Amino acid sequence: MGVSTSSPEKGISVVTVDFPPVNALPVRGWFDLADAVRAAGRDPEIRCVVLRAEGRGFNAGVDIKEMRRDTEMGRDAEGHRALIGANRGCFEAFAAVYECEVPVVAAVQGFCLGGGIGLVGNADAIVASEDAAFGLPELDRGALGAATHLARLVPQHLMRALYYTSRTATAAELHAHGSVWKVVPREQLLVEALGLAHEIAAKDGVLIRLAKAAINGIDPVDVRRSYRFEQGFTFEANLSGVAGRVRDTFGAPGRAASGAPGNDTSGTPGKEQRP
Repeated sequence: MGVSTSSPEKGISVVTVDFPPVNALPVRGWFDLADAVRAAGRDPEIRCVVLRAEGRGFNAGVDIKEMRRDTEMGRDAEGHRALIGANRGCFEAFAAVYECEVPVVAAVQGFCLGGGIGLVGNADAIVASEDAAFGLPELDRGALGAATHLARLVPQHLMRALYYTSRTATAAELHAHGSVWKVVPREQLLVEALGLAHEIAAKDGVLIRLAKAAINGIDPVDVRRSYRFEQGFTFEANLSGVAGRVRDTFGAPGRAASGAPGNDTSGTPGKEQRP
């Protein structure tokens, strides 16, 4: 359990996330993920990184249980320790993917929610299984953020509708928008992701790093500053008390409409999708 790194073939590093039951990462997990991606990118022998996860879904965001435990300690700085840690950890993990010195291919299965959107939205390419679903159930969790990254996956008005409703988009829909490279059966996901990584890794190592830096340099949105701006509203929501009231109902009966798995249950995602 945790974050591990392997190298199945020359030039490719695979960073695997495994936090059962639904890959809802604790604070330490986000920082470990950031460290693993940055380390892989710094390796001069690596030309492409594949980011994947074990289990039924790619990522269910932050560990709400960890946040609830700290909130119960009080509303002072100590009580907000998990919130501050999660915000900083997500910021570092998302930035590590974006700033990785080589291209990052995300291999996404099942649910990709909350923080998962931050990861794949900052990746260079996405390969998804047919059952993959992407969304930001943040408003149902008493949080805000990662609209910066969802806007990199879908057009502006669709991003807003998905954000306000907490609904999800399918892998096929994202493929139609051009943000998912290929949609495949789940059993072929890693093979297809490694195939794309192999094609990228066949390029000259120096040139592929220059290409990554150049493409980031012409990006119209500064993703670090944009996401940090969003996080300020998350803090405001928590200080006002509204975040806690909403978060306390997360996972309760009648609150599964977003399609997000509750990380304090068996991890079974809700069935609601976009019409």
